[in-house]
Amino acid sequence: MRRFWTLFVALILAASLCAVFVQAEDTEEEISLHALEHAPTPAPDPNATPGPTEVPPPTPEPVLQADGSIEITITAVGDVTIGWDVEHERQGSGLFDKELKRQGGDPNFIFRNVKEIFEGDDLTIANFEGVLADDTVTVRKKGNNHFRFVGDPAYAQVLLSNGVEAVTMENNHIADFGQAGILSTANAIESTGVVWANKDHMGVFETQGFRIGLLAYCMVEPLNSSENPDELRETAVRDIAAARETCDLVIVSFHWGKEKDYAPRDYQIMLGHAAVDAGADLVLGHHSHRINPIECYNGKYIVYSLANCSFAGNNKPDDMFTYIFQTRFRIKNGEIVGNPFRIIPCRISSRKDYNDFIITPLTDASNINTVMLSLTNRENTKKLPDAMKEYPMEWQ
Repeated sequence: MRRFWTLFVALILAASLCAVFVQAEDTEEEISLHALEHAPTPAPDPNATPGPTEVPPPTPEPVLQADGSIEITITAVGDVTIGWDVEHERQGSGLFDKELKRQGGDPNFIFRNVKEIFEGDDLTIANFEGVLADDTVTVRKKGNNHFRFVGDPAYAQVLLSNGVEAVTMENNHIADFGQAGILSTANAIESTGVVWANKDHMGVFETQGFRIGLLAYCMVEPLNSSENPDELRETAVRDIAAARETCDLVIVSFHWGKEKDYAPRDYQIMLGHAAVDAGADLVLGHHSHRINPIECYNGKYIVYSLANCSFAGNNKPDDMFTYIFQTRFRIKNGEIVGNPFRIIPCRISSRKDYNDFIITPLTDASNINTVMLSLTNRENTKKLPDAMKEYPMEWQ
């Protein structure tokens, strides 16, 4: 019996020693990790050979024109909606997914007929109308829209790969999946290096030594009691004034008006004029899915609606005409000394029988004439005394 108790006590002592040893090892490891994390930065060795230093890519040098001015070319297009509609389509079998398969699975197909145009300027701006997110976001509570568009976050690369350097994200579909959808879309786009803007975030793009500020707002009809055009005007005026403090050019985007309108409403004209009066150099509009006239108000262009660009929400819309807007700011000694513009009439599809989402410049004279007549139609311009009467297709 004595031998049993002696052996039992020995085992207890051995177990205690092991526990102490293990605890000591854990404590030592914990102390070591803490020491590594909080160790002071060692002083540089003066005799060490310096290694390579990461240098950010240089900003392109300004290109001087013959008169000593700098020319900045800006392109603007309307709504870009890629992905599927969760309210009416099944993932993988929607309109966009079917066309994507026809085009060999490469989402870049949507811009293949305008890529050269987008890459030939200093800045291309599109309105990105939809959400880029995975299943963890799209299962969230249903939104207010009858259509809710979502695409693979990998689609964001399509923008920069085809010369689209900036997008506006303030529209009536960006919030279809709540704040999580907005953040997912912003993260996907920002990860590619594309500049983005919404009501809470000013996008800033730099080119040829100039900073371009991009502001974006949304007010579509029918207006509800919480939407007040006068309040939006005050917000935009304040934001434009702040942007002018740090930017050389300020561009303002409005997602506004009513779907299928070919002319702006009174509150759109008020907001556009207020933006110019506050210091905006260019105002861009969209939402109606139809082209609207351009007004030159106090020497600044207000493009009331750029219509669609690549719109996967309908494969047979009753009007597939649109246009690309381009303007050139000629700047000398800090002043704009010239600001010509041109348009490139387009169809939102490369086909006439259905919408394949490939925006394509028009070549047929009758179709081009249809676009021009819509832009200059008296019924569409009667509220715009400064509406453009001519729409050049070549630089002047």
